[in-house]
Amino acid sequence: MISRRHFLRLMAGLGAFGASTTAYGFGVEPARLRVTRYDIAPPQWPADFNLKIAVITDLHACDPWMSLDRIQGIVDRTNRLKADVVVLLGDYVAGHRQVTRYIPADEWAPVLGGLKAPLGVHAILGNHDWWDDKTIQRAGEGHTVARRALEAAGIPVYENDAQRLTKDGRPFWLAGLGDQLAYLPARRFRPVSRIGVDDLSATLAKVKDDAPVILLAHEPDVAVRVPARVALQLSGHTHGGQVRLFGWSPVVPTRYGGKFAYGHSREKCDVIVSGGLGCSILPFRLGVPPEIVLVTLGAPASGVV
Repeated sequence: MISRRHFLRLMAGLGAFGASTTAYGFGVEPARLRVTRYDIAPPQWPADFNLKIAVITDLHACDPWMSLDRIQGIVDRTNRLKADVVVLLGDYVAGHRQVTRYIPADEWAPVLGGLKAPLGVHAILGNHDWWDDKTIQRAGEGHTVARRALEAAGIPVYENDAQRLTKDGRPFWLAGLGDQLAYLPARRFRPVSRIGVDDLSATLAKVKDDAPVILLAHEPDVAVRVPARVALQLSGHTHGGQVRLFGWSPVVPTRYGGKFAYGHSREKCDVIVSGGLGCSILPFRLGVPPEIVLVTLGAPASGVV
């Protein structure tokens, strides 16, 4: 099976693909920004409990593709949505080498610190946040540079943890799963018994009452194991395949193909996979523009705009 890396390079290099389309994929679509809205009513969520969640994921901060000015624009656009809570789903660091500068965590994290919401801003890490930290990969323990920078900016980072929040006297739980691919590069340095730092059982064990649960998980594949106790899983990682044609993503970094490529689906819980904001492997997008996701819970479904 062709990998996403080889597919993107093939698409970028095909003369028959068309110079104008290639130019659009490199120069236009990655610079766009849209808000994708999902109004859903999971059966585990009280129908009369309205909650708005803004989702930012897969920034991949780097010049010139995801500059500090562009991140500031994303922060400003998100704040204008006036969500009840903002969640960050990981992959803040650059995901490819076609850059003029890798932006350090102590520069992009303070910009994200400008995000505002009544119920706060909450984060998890993605695979690139782990992979980029060679000290962590060699040591096999510790907090990543990305995590330390986010926490220094006042943003709590969840790793197999859960927090009880309340809106208008109505409680719910926000749970954050550790990354499922955290130590994949560590195999170059030392024997690795387990690649991920995720512990779904331990995470949900921290939920201490019957209030509804929202799970943050960078990679969507865990959805097949998430119990019906969870109302909604929010994920990123896939970038929608970065190339999405007529609703189909040819190559997606999940074990389940198109099932968790992009958008809203349902397992035992509802699952929303964001197409994210930045790029991985190549600064190329086609048919899946960068997006901020706005989820409204406790409302009839209406789709994407």
